[in-house]
Amino acid sequence: MKKYTYSATQADNKGKWYIVDANGAVLGRLASLIASRLRGKHNPLFTPHVDTGDWVVVINADKIVLTGRKLDQKCYYRHSGYIGGLKTVTAKKLLEKKPEDLIRFAVKGMLPKNRLGSKLFKKLKVYTGDKHPHIAQQPEAA
Repeated sequence: MKKYTYSATQADNKGKWYIVDANGAVLGRLASLIASRLRGKHNPLFTPHVDTGDWVVVINADKIVLTGRKLDQKCYYRHSGYIGGLKTVTAKKLLEKKPEDLIRFAVKGMLPKNRLGSKLFKKLKVYTGDKHPHIAQQPEAA
């Protein structure tokens, strides 16, 4: 009698909603928890090439914590496409202007770099305050 490994399909994923409070949480540790939840690694039906993850809503993104001297030393880069068009912003300035992006960049770096990763990243919702428009989905605490 042969035994086969079960491979999950998209129809097997029910996709729960979870809410994560970033108040006082360390950025990297929180991002790894979120990426694991988005990817579905907590799920016994985890299949690497299928979206078996959940939706994640992050609140209080403006109250995230970076350890050490990362606020002053960590830089985020982007390029305009023109010669000499490298733009740099420190984590401190990004936390003041767009704290949601701090979490988005950290989580996106932990997801696969392919079409599946792009699909998973769309299931992440980040908000600065404690209000969010996803109350109808009845998110559970993660």
